[in-house]
Amino acid sequence: MSIIGWIILGLLAGAIAKVLLPGRDPGGLIGTTVIGIIGAFIGGWISSRFLDRPISNDFYDTATWISAIGGSLVLLIVYRLLFGNSRERH
Repeated sequence: MSIIGWIILGLLAGAIAKVLLPGRDPGGLIGTTVIGIIGAFIGGWISSRFLDRPISNDFYDTATWISAIGGSLVLLIVYRLLFGNSRERH
């Protein structure tokens, strides 16, 4: 998969993760893309390490999308546990 493919996958996976786990998170479009790309790497690592299911480089592979979205969800949960809702108004 090309760099453009990873960026598109990251943007969509990050957006889906934010829809599934709503809340006030930082970043906007760029932050969502970064969350999705890092989440895709985390999801791929978890999938290959613990589930013995290597992720292919095919953009349309279902396992790639599930792992990217799952990794993005994990990343959002960890961020919220560490930093809480840092955008709250006092």
